[in-house]
Amino acid sequence: MADDGDGPTRGSGEGEGEGSPGSSDSEDGGVDYAGRAAEVLGFSRWWQIVAAAGMMAAVSPYQYVWSSIEQPLAESLDIALPALGAVFSFYVVFQSLSQFPAGKWRDSRGPGALTFLAALLAGGGYVGLAYATALWQLYLLYSLGAIGVGIVYTVAVNTAVKWFPDRTGLTTGIGTMAFAGGSALVVPYVRANATVAAYSDVLRNVGLAILVVTLVGAYLLRDPPDDWLGLEDREEEGANGGGDDDLAASLRGRAYTTREMLSTWQFWLLYAMFIATAGADLVVIANVVRFAEQFGLAAVVATASATLLPVAAGVSRMVLGEASDRFARKRVMAVSFVLAGAFRLALIGAGSSGSGIAFVGLVMAAMFFSSPLYVYFPALLADYYGAANSSGNYAVLYTAKVGGGVFAGTVTGYLVATAGWVPTFALGGGLAIAAGLAALLLRPPSGSGLETEGATAAE
Repeated sequence: MADDGDGPTRGSGEGEGEGSPGSSDSEDGGVDYAGRAAEVLGFSRWWQIVAAAGMMAAVSPYQYVWSSIEQPLAESLDIALPALGAVFSFYVVFQSLSQFPAGKWRDSRGPGALTFLAALLAGGGYVGLAYATALWQLYLLYSLGAIGVGIVYTVAVNTAVKWFPDRTGLTTGIGTMAFAGGSALVVPYVRANATVAAYSDVLRNVGLAILVVTLVGAYLLRDPPDDWLGLEDREEEGANGGGDDDLAASLRGRAYTTREMLSTWQFWLLYAMFIATAGADLVVIANVVRFAEQFGLAAVVATASATLLPVAAGVSRMVLGEASDRFARKRVMAVSFVLAGAFRLALIGAGSSGSGIAFVGLVMAAMFFSSPLYVYFPALLADYYGAANSSGNYAVLYTAKVGGGVFAGTVTGYLVATAGWVPTFALGGGLAIAAGLAALLLRPPSGSGLETEGATAAE
């Protein structure tokens, strides 16, 4: 399929025998990405993705294990559960907002020292929870840990962007899949031991594991040099009349600063789409159990939905991330979000009819097509605005998750109280469909160097 103006022409994905874990690479626009990366690193660039994914999996307990440690913490410290609810709210805010300063630092100075700091914050935060004796200490420790998670997240996602301009969707999907599914190894251990008597040891052990894995990642990760693809030489050839027609594609257009990006309408449309899709996504994640219960479905249906939801979310990020590399990215995004909304609307019908099997299947389908939003957006942002400032640029876009979280929490609570669950979930479906249709309006920014290529490909 043609690229349809979504950014650079992507590689075919045919193997080159890079000798790497997980996948093979391709040449794109006449540039041997795999070979040049191996020259710079001394080993396959895929090990950068392995390290990034390992770090993402290590810090995932902050988001996905909290519900399992909340109760024993409340009992041990004699704190009401509603008071602990603010701990997770602090997490979302600090994890999201910390990414911009972290991303700007990483783009200018590299990931090493920054990731070392993240290891101390994320690992130390969990270890500190084991010794907390007051509510304010929980707030402080979880917020500090959230900053570490935010650093790891932006570093890991943009490691894929920087080293894999030809396979951004797939490699970003691997990292975000690890964040969604990494806690699957931790949850059984935590749930088996998260009692008032044992939870301190559990928290300390998890914290030490986070610390060790993230420190290893801090040692391994590095950024490519500015001219690792030899594009300066290609530009000089172009000035002499012998340039490659795919040079603009290889460059992904020019590298936009954050200020320049903010001046384009494409960014603000992407921002609105991110709020809509993140809101629709989090509404299901946070409320699927209560939604099943309000229809009178069996407890096993609610449990199965909550258990399989992150599995579908994790797998989809790699599958549809790869699809967005092979086909027109914005078309894949548009179809994905429209289907996510349609399956949310169908979910209401399954619940109303009392069909438990259909309900579980539609929860998985809805999440399969909406969860890759954390793959599409960083990849498309790099397509449009370049990879040089991708960490800082995506961190700005990622602040939209706060808006999605407000919708999934405060707004959803108000809507449920005033209108009920069915209209609330229907609104979530409508938002996802609207975002999918809005994606069709996207095109490379004027002056990016990608407009002519995109228009030709669209024909």
